[in-house]
Amino acid sequence: MLFWKYINQPERMVAHLDEATTLLQQLIQLNTDTANGHESTVADVLEQLFTDAGIATKRIPFAEGRDNLVAEFGEGSPVFAFGGHEDVVNPGDLSKWQYPPFSATIDGDRLYGRGASDMKSGLVAMALAFIHLKQSGFPHHVRFIATVGEEYGAPGSRQLTELGYADDLDALVLGEPTGNVIEFGHAGSYNYEITSQGQAVHSSIPDQGINATTKLVDFAVAERTAFDDAPVDPVLGPLVHSVTILQAGDQVNTIPGSARLAGNIRPTKAFTNEQVTARLQEVVQAISDKGPGTLEFHLTHSFYPVVTAKDGRLVTTANAGIAAASGQPVPLATFSGATDASEFTKSSNQFETIIFGPGNEDGNVSHQVNEYVSLTRFHQAINEYEQIARHYFA
Repeated sequence: MLFWKYINQPERMVAHLDEATTLLQQLIQLNTDTANGHESTVADVLEQLFTDAGIATKRIPFAEGRDNLVAEFGEGSPVFAFGGHEDVVNPGDLSKWQYPPFSATIDGDRLYGRGASDMKSGLVAMALAFIHLKQSGFPHHVRFIATVGEEYGAPGSRQLTELGYADDLDALVLGEPTGNVIEFGHAGSYNYEITSQGQAVHSSIPDQGINATTKLVDFAVAERTAFDDAPVDPVLGPLVHSVTILQAGDQVNTIPGSARLAGNIRPTKAFTNEQVTARLQEVVQAISDKGPGTLEFHLTHSFYPVVTAKDGRLVTTANAGIAAASGQPVPLATFSGATDASEFTKSSNQFETIIFGPGNEDGNVSHQVNEYVSLTRFHQAINEYEQIARHYFA
């Protein structure tokens, strides 16, 4: 395997591009839909890649067929880490894809496939930069972290955090798609479920039953204004909230005895996850106490907002590294999504985090049909990641 030898040799760039692209295609062709698992197939490829480069690796099993992977070289402090996830979201309606989602088809400068943008292009680019740093004799402590299940619940990063893999970090760069900007913070992501219990009866005698949809609809209406007093965060902006799932009844002539609703909220530092929980419980209790039937609140996932200082060491040196690699610094931004950083930053250790990746360059293509990555941006990112690490330690 030769690709990492050519990263800083423009006259040999064709060989580098071919092999780096082939590696990216190989990973996209692995169906690691988070609902089905199978992330170990990605861990297999990366582990062999790092082993061939003389880098120590460790697999941390989460479940059968689902392995996190941690690779590392150097020692001491500070500790700089690259991080990303091995899973992808479901490809959706296959008939709407221009090319099969796991074919990794190249059309011009675009490589199409599920995970091309989010985020196997970032994962591969970081892996190649990580290898080149090692083989160039880079004398500092660098870690590479690949997780399972980020797209649903982030159990991999939660497991690694509990095992202490974030306890000595000083800087973490996540390769999520950012459209060629540095994201220095993101909102949290909070998923909840509301269940309504009533009494099913024939629809001809509704007064003898309890329609479970009634209180659920009352909640959906109340939710629209429940967070109107939430302050706007000066960095992350307003709290965002939505009811996203409603389920009730299975036939038209029966009063439903149960119903459920699910919603998603993006907490901020100004209105925290704990405040969201308290507000939802307050609304649910008030509705449940009125009239027959019951309403219950269930917390599904609670990912915390993450913010790093714009003028801190990581943001500043990362942008200097990007400028050295690609000619100019990039804008800074925040976004409303959530990442593995929401789990890693639950460590008692305080460290800086940025999100920067080659995907998502032409509108929001992640999680959509015909997801793609620009191969030009992908190859630029390899050099950018290397220079980010070098400038961090400079």
